[in-house]
Formats: sequence, C-alpha cells, structure tokens
Amino acid sequence: MSVGYLYILKCADGTYYTGSTKDIELRLHQHQAGEGSSYTKRRLPVKLIYVEEFPRVDEAFYREKQVQGWSRKKKDALIGGKLHELPSLSQKQIDP
Repeated sequence: MSVGYLYILKCADGTYYTGSTKDIELRLHQHQAGEGSSYTKRRLPVKLIYVEEFPRVDEAFYREKQVQGWSRKKKDALIGGKLHELPSLSQKQIDP
C-alpha cells in the first residue's frame, strides 16, 4: 500500500473541507481547478491548512472519517496544534 494523507482545506466562505488522498499535491490541484469535489467547487479558492501523513492510504481514510465528524471547535484545535484541548472538546456538554 502507498502512503496516505488526511488534509483540511479552508474554503473561500470560511468553511472547512476534510479529505484523504495518496497524492496531496495532485489532490490540491484538483480542488483548485474545481475538479476535487462538488463542495469545494462551489467554494473556491481553497487553501490547504492542515495535513497528516500515514503509512497507508486506508489509515488516512479512516482518520478522514473520524475528523469529518468533529465540531468546528475541535477541528480548530487540531489545526492550531492545541492537542491538549481535544479531550475536553470531545465531551458532551450537558445543559444545567
């Protein structure tokens, strides 16, 4: 198997797009050309703001699905390198 990447793009409207690929440079070019996904095609230009590398592409795909389910605040902590904040952002907030 080949190396894989999890990546997060920031779209022109400020939203994030999370994906995975085995060729990060090609995939970024595809997104910028409007060929990456229907989501990013409507929100160009996009900017690569986060990347994780994995030994295998299936591991990157698994991580993509995990991060896609995260809140914006949790993704912001990951992007900002504030890994110590991730556990508290994962806890369900209970209304008093």
